[in-house]
Amino acid sequence: MEDTVSPNKVVYITYTIWDQGGQLFEQYDLPIAYVHGVNGPLFEKIEKSLEGKRAGDKVEVLLPPQDGFGDPNPDLTFTDDLENVPPEHRQIGSEVLFENDRGEQMQFRVTRIENGRLTVDANHPLAGQTVKFFVTIVAVRPATLDEIANGIPADEGAGSPRLH
Repeated sequence: MEDTVSPNKVVYITYTIWDQGGQLFEQYDLPIAYVHGVNGPLFEKIEKSLEGKRAGDKVEVLLPPQDGFGDPNPDLTFTDDLENVPPEHRQIGSEVLFENDRGEQMQFRVTRIENGRLTVDANHPLAGQTVKFFVTIVAVRPATLDEIANGIPADEGAGSPRLH
């Protein structure tokens, strides 16, 4: 049972995310680690699907918006005249960081340029989509007391993604 995914184990995974149209959205070939059952970085449905699995097992999880990236929030989309936008941001996919008067920052992406107007969107690119996660369990080990208390594996890098 030592190498079985269960609470208070550090689990190392690789994964791919496929969008609703069947296009590869993200791929992690280098293992990332999380502490299972300790409010980790995975969506709940993915974490539950890994329960009881072992190193080498592969799991496919279909996540509708309510279990994954949520529905798009129209309040996070803004359109303005193209002439009001700096030239360096006048292309689809350009990203810009905005800060409100309280110092809160939010990343926006240019999603549309049409009829002299530009639209930026701070919703996750997969918001509103049913996506597929393909997860491979690379390794499983017992978590230390510190890892359980912090919910973070000791050997996990600061640049790892959060999948929720």
